[in-house]
Amino acid sequence: MSFTFRFQLSTLAFAAALAAQPATTPVFWPDKNGPTFDGVVPVAEAEKLPLKWNSETGENIVWKVDLEDDGHSSPVIGGDRIWFTSATTDGKKQFVYGIDRHTGKVVHHELVFENAEPEGLGNPLNNYAAPSPVLEADALYVHFGTYGTARIDPLTGKKVWERRDINARHYRGPGSSPIIHQDLLILTFDGIDQQYVTALNKKTGETVWKTNRTTDYGDLDAEGHPTREGDMRKAYHTPSVFDLGGVQTLVSVGSRAAFGYAVDTGKELWTIRHGGFNAAIRPLIYQKVLILNTGSERAHTIGVKIDEQMKGDITESHVLWDREKRNASEACPVLVNGLLFQITRGGIVTCMNPLTGEDVWEERLSGQHLPSPIAAGDRLYFSNDRGDTRVLDAGPAFKILAENVLPDAMTAAPAVAEGALFIRTKKQLFKIAQH
Repeated sequence: MSFTFRFQLSTLAFAAALAAQPATTPVFWPDKNGPTFDGVVPVAEAEKLPLKWNSETGENIVWKVDLEDDGHSSPVIGGDRIWFTSATTDGKKQFVYGIDRHTGKVVHHELVFENAEPEGLGNPLNNYAAPSPVLEADALYVHFGTYGTARIDPLTGKKVWERRDINARHYRGPGSSPIIHQDLLILTFDGIDQQYVTALNKKTGETVWKTNRTTDYGDLDAEGHPTREGDMRKAYHTPSVFDLGGVQTLVSVGSRAAFGYAVDTGKELWTIRHGGFNAAIRPLIYQKVLILNTGSERAHTIGVKIDEQMKGDITESHVLWDREKRNASEACPVLVNGLLFQITRGGIVTCMNPLTGEDVWEERLSGQHLPSPIAAGDRLYFSNDRGDTRVLDAGPAFKILAENVLPDAMTAAPAVAEGALFIRTKKQLFKIAQH
Protein backbone atom coordinates (compact mmCIF):
# COMPACT_ATOMS: atom_id res chain seq x y z
CA MET A 1 0.00 0.00 0.00
CA SER A 2 1.45 3.35 -0.99
CA PHE A 3 0.44 6.58 0.66
CA THR A 4 1.89 9.87 1.80
CA PHE A 5 1.08 11.60 5.02
CA ARG A 6 2.97 13.86 7.37
CA PHE A 7 3.09 14.01 11.14
CA GLN A 8 3.12 17.57 12.42
CA LEU A 9 4.13 16.57 15.97
CA SER A 10 6.72 14.13 17.12
CA THR A 11 5.43 10.88 18.56
CA LEU A 12 6.27 11.98 22.09
CA ALA A 13 4.68 15.40 21.65
CA PHE A 14 1.57 13.83 20.17
CA ALA A 15 1.26 11.40 23.08
CA ALA A 16 1.75 14.24 25.56
CA ALA A 17 -0.94 16.33 23.88
CA LEU A 18 -3.43 13.46 24.06
CA ALA A 19 -2.54 12.77 27.69
CA ALA A 20 -3.14 16.44 28.54
CA GLN A 21 -6.63 16.34 27.07
CA PRO A 22 -9.15 15.63 29.85
CA ALA A 23 -10.75 12.22 29.32
CA THR A 24 -14.07 13.65 30.49
CA THR A 25 -14.18 16.51 27.97
CA PRO A 26 -17.84 16.57 26.88
CA VAL A 27 -18.59 16.50 23.18
CA PHE A 28 -21.96 18.18 22.79
CA TRP A 29 -22.35 18.33 19.00
CA PRO A 30 -19.69 16.13 17.30
CA ASP A 31 -21.08 16.11 13.77
CA LYS A 32 -22.95 18.48 11.48
CA ASN A 33 -26.11 16.46 12.20
CA GLY A 34 -25.60 16.25 15.95
CA PRO A 35 -24.78 13.45 18.38
CA THR A 36 -27.12 10.93 16.74
CA PHE A 37 -26.26 12.03 13.17
CA ASP A 38 -29.89 12.76 12.32
CA GLY A 39 -30.45 16.39 13.35
CA VAL A 40 -32.29 15.46 16.56
CA VAL A 41 -31.36 17.43 19.67
CA PRO A 42 -31.03 15.36 22.89
CA VAL A 43 -34.15 15.60 25.07
CA ALA A 44 -32.42 17.37 27.96
CA GLU A 45 -31.13 20.06 25.60
CA ALA A 46 -34.32 20.42 23.58
CA GLU A 47 -36.29 21.64 26.57
CA LYS A 48 -33.92 24.58 27.10
CA LEU A 49 -33.62 25.94 23.56
CA PRO A 50 -35.11 29.38 22.87
CA LEU A 51 -38.22 29.66 20.74
CA LYS A 52 -37.65 33.29 19.76
CA TRP A 53 -34.75 35.67 19.08
CA ASN A 54 -34.05 38.89 17.19
CA SER A 55 -30.69 40.40 16.33
CA GLU A 56 -32.16 43.90 15.94
CA THR A 57 -33.59 44.03 19.46
CA GLY A 58 -31.00 41.72 21.02
CA GLU A 59 -33.67 39.30 22.24
CA ASN A 60 -31.93 36.08 23.37
CA ILE A 61 -28.70 37.05 21.53
CA VAL A 62 -25.91 36.20 23.99
CA TRP A 63 -23.05 37.19 21.69
CA LYS A 64 -22.02 37.43 18.05
CA VAL A 65 -18.61 37.37 16.41
CA ASP A 66 -17.57 38.51 12.94
CA LEU A 67 -16.03 35.90 10.63
CA GLU A 68 -13.58 36.13 7.75
CA ASP A 69 -13.80 34.44 4.36
CA ASP A 70 -16.37 31.86 3.18
CA GLY A 71 -17.69 28.53 4.37
CA HIS A 72 -20.74 26.28 4.36
CA SER A 73 -19.32 23.98 7.04
CA SER A 74 -21.54 23.51 10.08
CA PRO A 75 -20.18 24.02 13.61
CA VAL A 76 -19.25 21.15 15.90
CA ILE A 77 -18.87 21.64 19.65
CA GLY A 78 -16.78 19.98 22.34
CA GLY A 79 -15.75 21.27 25.76
CA ASP A 80 -15.44 25.05 25.59
CA ARG A 81 -14.84 25.21 21.83
CA ILE A 82 -16.91 25.65 18.70
CA TRP A 83 -15.14 24.46 15.54
CA PHE A 84 -15.74 24.98 11.82
CA THR A 85 -13.76 25.71 8.65
CA SER A 86 -13.49 28.61 6.23
CA ALA A 87 -11.64 29.47 3.03
CA THR A 88 -10.72 32.47 0.97
CA THR A 89 -13.03 33.16 -1.94
CA ASP A 90 -10.37 32.01 -4.42
CA GLY A 91 -9.69 28.78 -2.50
CA LYS A 92 -5.99 29.44 -2.07
CA LYS A 93 -6.14 29.39 1.74
CA GLN A 94 -8.24 27.15 3.98
CA PHE A 95 -8.64 27.64 7.73
CA VAL A 96 -10.04 26.15 10.91
CA TYR A 97 -11.79 28.30 13.51
CA GLY A 98 -11.91 27.50 17.24
CA ILE A 99 -14.19 29.86 19.19
CA ASP A 100 -14.90 29.98 22.92
CA ARG A 101 -18.57 29.04 23.26
CA HIS A 102 -19.03 31.06 26.45
CA THR A 103 -17.62 34.40 25.30
CA GLY A 104 -17.37 34.28 21.49
CA LYS A 105 -13.62 34.93 21.62
CA VAL A 106 -11.69 33.60 18.63
CA VAL A 107 -9.13 31.28 20.24
CA HIS A 108 -7.88 29.61 17.06
CA HIS A 109 -7.92 30.79 13.46
CA GLU A 110 -5.34 28.49 11.92
CA LEU A 111 -4.25 28.13 8.31
CA VAL A 112 -4.65 24.44 7.44
CA PHE A 113 -3.90 24.26 3.70
CA GLU A 114 -2.63 26.51 0.92
CA ASN A 115 -3.46 25.76 -2.72
CA ALA A 116 -1.54 27.30 -5.57
CA GLU A 117 -4.13 26.62 -8.29
CA PRO A 118 -7.47 25.42 -6.94
CA GLU A 119 -10.01 24.18 -9.45
CA GLY A 120 -12.77 26.66 -10.21
CA LEU A 121 -16.12 26.08 -8.52
CA GLY A 122 -18.39 26.49 -11.52
CA ASN A 123 -21.24 26.87 -9.04
CA PRO A 124 -22.19 30.13 -7.27
CA LEU A 125 -23.75 28.15 -4.40
CA ASN A 126 -20.55 26.41 -3.33
CA ASN A 127 -17.25 27.49 -1.75
CA TYR A 128 -13.96 25.87 -0.72
CA ALA A 129 -15.00 25.10 2.86
CA ALA A 130 -18.25 23.21 2.37
CA PRO A 131 -17.52 19.88 4.13
CA SER A 132 -18.12 20.03 7.87
CA PRO A 133 -15.60 18.77 10.44
CA VAL A 134 -16.16 15.92 12.89
CA LEU A 135 -15.07 15.95 16.51
CA GLU A 136 -14.01 13.62 19.32
CA ALA A 137 -12.81 14.52 22.81
CA ASP A 138 -9.16 14.39 21.74
CA ALA A 139 -9.30 15.13 18.01
CA LEU A 140 -10.91 17.36 15.40
CA TYR A 141 -10.93 16.13 11.80
CA VAL A 142 -11.19 18.73 9.04
CA HIS A 143 -11.73 17.89 5.40
CA PHE A 144 -11.58 20.03 2.26
CA GLY A 145 -12.14 17.32 -0.35
CA THR A 146 -9.30 16.96 -2.82
CA TYR A 147 -7.39 19.81 -1.14
CA GLY A 148 -6.67 17.83 2.00
CA THR A 149 -7.73 16.16 5.22
CA ALA A 150 -6.16 16.70 8.63
CA ARG A 151 -6.40 15.68 12.26
CA ILE A 152 -6.27 18.74 14.54
CA ASP A 153 -5.29 18.79 18.22
CA PRO A 154 -8.17 20.60 19.99
CA LEU A 155 -5.78 21.90 22.65
CA THR A 156 -3.51 23.74 20.25
CA GLY A 157 -5.45 24.01 17.00
CA LYS A 158 -2.42 22.54 15.19
CA LYS A 159 -2.24 19.64 12.75
CA VAL A 160 -1.29 16.18 14.02
CA TRP A 161 -1.32 14.55 10.58
CA GLU A 162 -2.46 15.49 7.11
CA ARG A 163 -3.25 13.78 3.80
CA ARG A 164 -3.16 15.70 0.54
CA ASP A 165 -2.85 12.77 -1.85
CA ILE A 166 -6.50 11.63 -1.80
CA ASN A 167 -7.90 13.35 -4.84
CA ALA A 168 -10.71 13.76 -7.35
CA ARG A 169 -11.95 16.50 -9.63
CA HIS A 170 -14.95 17.99 -7.85
CA TYR A 171 -15.89 20.13 -10.86
CA ARG A 172 -18.13 22.35 -8.71
CA GLY A 173 -16.23 22.19 -5.43
CA PRO A 174 -16.12 19.67 -2.55
CA GLY A 175 -19.15 18.91 -0.41
CA SER A 176 -19.01 15.48 1.25
CA SER A 177 -18.24 15.58 4.99
CA PRO A 178 -16.17 12.94 6.80
CA ILE A 179 -17.59 10.59 9.41
CA ILE A 180 -16.00 8.62 12.24
CA HIS A 181 -16.68 4.94 12.89
CA GLN A 182 -14.64 3.43 15.71
CA ASP A 183 -10.99 3.80 14.58
CA LEU A 184 -11.90 4.81 11.01
CA LEU A 185 -12.23 8.22 9.41
CA ILE A 186 -14.37 7.68 6.30
CA LEU A 187 -14.16 10.00 3.28
CA THR A 188 -16.31 10.17 0.16
CA PHE A 189 -15.06 11.26 -3.26
CA ASP A 190 -17.61 11.42 -6.07
CA GLY A 191 -15.83 13.59 -8.64
CA ILE A 192 -16.25 13.69 -12.37
CA ASP A 193 -13.06 11.68 -12.91
CA GLN A 194 -13.02 9.33 -9.92
CA GLN A 195 -15.74 8.02 -7.62
CA TYR A 196 -14.82 6.09 -4.47
CA VAL A 197 -15.10 5.79 -0.71
CA THR A 198 -12.03 5.39 1.49
CA ALA A 199 -11.34 4.80 5.17
CA LEU A 200 -8.28 6.08 7.06
CA ASN A 201 -6.86 5.08 10.41
CA LYS A 202 -8.00 8.12 12.38
CA LYS A 203 -4.92 8.08 14.64
CA THR A 204 -2.28 7.95 11.91
CA GLY A 205 -3.99 8.98 8.66
CA GLU A 206 -2.97 5.75 6.94
CA THR A 207 -5.34 4.29 4.35
CA VAL A 208 -7.18 1.20 5.64
CA TRP A 209 -9.35 0.52 2.60
CA LYS A 210 -10.52 2.15 -0.62
CA THR A 211 -13.51 1.02 -2.71
CA ASN A 212 -14.33 2.33 -6.15
CA ARG A 213 -17.94 2.83 -7.20
CA THR A 214 -19.17 0.09 -9.54
CA THR A 215 -21.85 2.33 -11.04
CA ASP A 216 -22.84 1.95 -14.68
CA TYR A 217 -23.18 5.59 -15.69
CA GLY A 218 -24.20 4.70 -19.23
CA ASP A 219 -22.03 7.38 -20.84
CA LEU A 220 -18.91 5.53 -22.05
CA ASP A 221 -17.60 5.33 -25.59
CA ALA A 222 -16.26 2.18 -27.22
CA GLU A 223 -12.89 2.64 -25.49
CA GLY A 224 -14.41 3.04 -22.05
CA HIS A 225 -14.03 6.83 -21.74
CA PRO A 226 -16.85 9.15 -20.61
CA THR A 227 -18.53 10.79 -23.60
CA ARG A 228 -18.98 14.11 -21.80
CA GLU A 229 -17.68 16.01 -18.82
CA GLY A 230 -20.20 17.26 -16.34
CA ASP A 231 -22.36 16.59 -13.33
CA MET A 232 -23.66 13.13 -14.13
CA ARG A 233 -20.98 11.28 -12.11
CA LYS A 234 -20.81 13.74 -9.23
CA ALA A 235 -22.25 13.73 -5.70
CA TYR A 236 -21.80 15.48 -2.35
CA HIS A 237 -23.02 12.72 -0.06
CA THR A 238 -22.16 12.21 3.60
CA PRO A 239 -22.78 8.56 4.56
CA SER A 240 -23.92 6.92 7.79
CA VAL A 241 -23.33 3.53 9.40
CA PHE A 242 -26.30 1.33 10.34
CA ASP A 243 -26.87 -2.22 11.50
CA LEU A 244 -28.77 -3.61 8.51
CA GLY A 245 -29.85 -7.21 8.87
CA GLY A 246 -27.13 -7.84 11.43
CA VAL A 247 -24.34 -6.28 9.32
CA GLN A 248 -22.57 -3.02 10.18
CA THR A 249 -23.14 -1.24 6.88
CA LEU A 250 -21.86 2.05 5.51
CA VAL A 251 -24.75 3.47 3.47
CA SER A 252 -23.44 5.78 0.77
CA VAL A 253 -25.35 7.42 -2.09
CA GLY A 254 -23.49 8.35 -5.24
CA SER A 255 -24.57 9.52 -8.66
CA ARG A 256 -26.88 6.98 -10.35
CA ALA A 257 -26.58 4.41 -7.53
CA ALA A 258 -26.66 3.93 -3.77
CA PHE A 259 -24.46 1.38 -2.00
CA GLY A 260 -24.08 -0.60 1.15
CA TYR A 261 -20.48 -1.39 2.15
CA ALA A 262 -19.11 -3.53 4.97
CA VAL A 263 -17.76 -0.69 7.09
CA ASP A 264 -14.67 -2.54 8.38
CA THR A 265 -13.42 -3.68 4.95
CA GLY A 266 -15.14 -1.53 2.34
CA LYS A 267 -16.57 -4.60 0.58
CA GLU A 268 -19.59 -3.75 -1.53
CA LEU A 269 -22.65 -5.60 -0.20
CA TRP A 270 -25.54 -4.23 -2.23
CA THR A 271 -26.55 -1.51 -4.64
CA ILE A 272 -29.71 0.33 -5.67
CA ARG A 273 -29.84 1.95 -9.10
CA HIS A 274 -31.41 5.40 -9.40
CA GLY A 275 -31.54 8.22 -11.93
CA GLY A 276 -30.19 11.08 -9.84
CA PHE A 277 -26.89 12.90 -9.41
CA ASN A 278 -25.47 15.43 -6.92
CA ALA A 279 -26.75 13.31 -4.01
CA ALA A 280 -26.16 15.16 -0.72
CA ILE A 281 -28.85 13.99 1.71
CA ARG A 282 -27.77 11.76 4.59
CA PRO A 283 -29.66 8.45 4.96
CA LEU A 284 -32.10 7.80 7.80
CA ILE A 285 -33.77 4.74 9.30
CA TYR A 286 -37.29 4.38 10.62
CA GLN A 287 -38.19 0.96 11.98
CA LYS A 288 -37.34 -1.46 9.12
CA VAL A 289 -37.18 1.20 6.40
CA LEU A 290 -33.98 2.82 5.10
CA ILE A 291 -34.72 6.27 3.69
CA LEU A 292 -32.54 7.56 0.85
CA ASN A 293 -32.47 10.66 -1.36
CA THR A 294 -31.09 10.38 -4.90
CA GLY A 295 -29.77 13.87 -5.73
CA SER A 296 -30.64 17.43 -6.66
CA GLU A 297 -32.27 17.72 -10.09
CA ARG A 298 -35.54 15.77 -10.01
CA ALA A 299 -34.43 14.02 -6.82
CA HIS A 300 -36.43 11.10 -5.48
CA THR A 301 -36.88 10.04 -1.87
CA ILE A 302 -37.12 6.27 -1.58
CA GLY A 303 -37.91 3.82 1.18
CA VAL A 304 -35.91 0.58 1.22
CA LYS A 305 -36.82 -2.61 3.07
CA ILE A 306 -34.22 -3.67 5.64
CA ASP A 307 -33.64 -7.40 6.02
CA GLU A 308 -30.97 -10.12 5.87
CA GLN A 309 -31.39 -10.44 2.08
CA MET A 310 -29.74 -7.13 1.20
CA LYS A 311 -27.21 -8.53 -1.25
CA GLY A 312 -26.29 -7.61 -4.82
CA ASP A 313 -28.63 -5.44 -6.89
CA ILE A 314 -31.69 -4.90 -4.66
CA THR A 315 -33.38 -2.22 -6.78
CA GLU A 316 -36.37 -4.36 -7.72
CA SER A 317 -36.58 -6.47 -4.59
CA HIS A 318 -36.24 -3.95 -1.76
CA VAL A 319 -37.57 -0.51 -2.81
CA LEU A 320 -40.87 -0.15 -0.93
CA TRP A 321 -41.87 3.32 -2.07
CA ASP A 322 -40.54 6.05 -4.36
CA ARG A 323 -41.53 9.70 -3.94
CA GLU A 324 -40.81 11.40 -7.25
CA LYS A 325 -41.45 15.12 -6.70
CA ARG A 326 -40.83 17.98 -4.24
CA ASN A 327 -37.93 16.32 -2.45
CA ALA A 328 -35.04 17.93 -0.57
CA SER A 329 -31.76 18.48 -2.42
CA GLU A 330 -29.38 19.94 0.22
CA ALA A 331 -31.14 20.05 3.60
CA CYS A 332 -31.28 16.70 5.38
CA PRO A 333 -34.74 15.53 6.48
CA VAL A 334 -35.51 14.80 10.13
CA LEU A 335 -37.63 12.10 11.74
CA VAL A 336 -39.79 13.16 14.68
CA ASN A 337 -42.82 11.51 16.31
CA GLY A 338 -43.01 8.89 13.57
CA LEU A 339 -43.12 11.55 10.84
CA LEU A 340 -40.52 12.52 8.24
CA PHE A 341 -40.06 16.26 7.58
CA GLN A 342 -38.10 17.57 4.61
CA ILE A 343 -37.71 20.87 2.77
CA THR A 344 -36.72 21.64 -0.81
CA ARG A 345 -34.21 24.33 -1.68
CA GLY A 346 -37.15 26.48 -2.81
CA GLY A 347 -38.90 26.16 0.55
CA ILE A 348 -41.57 23.48 0.04
CA VAL A 349 -41.75 21.73 3.41
CA THR A 350 -43.43 18.33 3.59
CA CYS A 351 -44.55 16.07 6.40
CA MET A 352 -44.54 12.41 5.31
CA ASN A 353 -45.30 8.94 6.57
CA PRO A 354 -41.85 7.22 6.49
CA LEU A 355 -43.38 3.76 6.20
CA THR A 356 -45.36 4.52 3.05
CA GLY A 357 -43.89 7.71 1.56
CA GLU A 358 -47.33 9.32 1.59
CA ASP A 359 -47.73 13.04 2.33
CA VAL A 360 -49.41 14.16 5.54
CA TRP A 361 -49.19 17.88 4.73
CA GLU A 362 -47.25 20.25 2.47
CA GLU A 363 -46.67 24.00 2.71
CA ARG A 364 -44.21 26.60 1.43
CA LEU A 365 -41.78 28.76 3.38
CA SER A 366 -40.11 31.79 1.78
CA GLY A 367 -36.43 31.89 0.89
CA GLN A 368 -33.85 29.37 -0.30
CA HIS A 369 -33.22 26.56 2.18
CA LEU A 370 -29.70 25.08 2.18
CA PRO A 371 -29.11 24.39 5.92
CA SER A 372 -30.35 21.12 7.38
CA PRO A 373 -33.06 21.65 9.98
CA ILE A 374 -32.82 20.41 13.54
CA ALA A 375 -35.55 18.86 15.66
CA ALA A 376 -35.84 19.78 19.34
CA GLY A 377 -38.63 17.94 21.07
CA ASP A 378 -41.82 18.91 19.23
CA ARG A 379 -40.14 21.81 17.42
CA LEU A 380 -38.47 21.99 14.00
CA TYR A 381 -35.99 24.80 13.22
CA PHE A 382 -35.74 25.70 9.49
CA SER A 383 -33.26 28.42 8.38
CA ASN A 384 -32.87 30.15 5.00
CA ASP A 385 -30.76 32.51 2.90
CA ARG A 386 -32.59 35.60 4.18
CA GLY A 387 -31.57 35.20 7.82
CA ASP A 388 -34.94 33.75 8.82
CA THR A 389 -35.39 30.77 11.11
CA ARG A 390 -38.94 29.52 11.38
CA VAL A 391 -39.87 27.20 14.20
CA LEU A 392 -42.58 24.72 13.22
CA ASP A 393 -44.60 22.25 15.23
CA ALA A 394 -43.36 18.72 14.55
CA GLY A 395 -46.82 17.30 14.19
CA PRO A 396 -49.44 16.13 11.69
CA ALA A 397 -50.69 19.69 11.04
CA PHE A 398 -48.71 22.66 9.69
CA LYS A 399 -48.16 25.27 12.38
CA ILE A 400 -45.57 28.05 12.66
CA LEU A 401 -44.62 28.62 16.29
CA ALA A 402 -42.16 31.48 15.79
CA GLU A 403 -40.37 33.50 13.10
CA ASN A 404 -36.88 34.76 13.94
CA VAL A 405 -34.48 37.09 12.14
CA LEU A 406 -30.70 37.34 11.79
CA PRO A 407 -29.02 39.85 9.46
CA ASP A 408 -27.51 37.50 6.90
CA ALA A 409 -27.87 34.28 4.91
CA MET A 410 -27.50 30.89 6.56
CA THR A 411 -26.10 27.86 4.78
CA ALA A 412 -24.73 25.93 7.78
CA ALA A 413 -26.86 23.81 10.10
CA PRO A 414 -27.31 25.03 13.69
CA ALA A 415 -25.40 23.38 16.54
CA VAL A 416 -26.51 22.94 20.15
CA ALA A 417 -24.72 22.88 23.50
CA GLU A 418 -26.06 23.30 27.03
CA GLY A 419 -29.34 24.91 26.05
CA ALA A 420 -27.87 27.30 23.48
CA LEU A 421 -28.15 27.47 19.70
CA PHE A 422 -25.04 28.34 17.70
CA ILE A 423 -25.90 29.63 14.25
CA ARG A 424 -23.34 30.45 11.58
CA THR A 425 -24.43 33.02 9.03
CA LYS A 426 -22.43 34.12 6.02
CA LYS A 427 -20.57 36.77 8.03
CA GLN A 428 -21.06 36.00 11.73
CA LEU A 429 -21.48 33.33 14.40
CA PHE A 430 -24.26 33.81 16.96
CA LYS A 431 -24.90 32.28 20.35
CA ILE A 432 -28.64 32.27 21.04
CA ALA A 433 -30.06 31.28 24.43
CA GLN A 434 -32.81 32.21 26.82
CA HIS A 435 -31.57 34.93 29.14
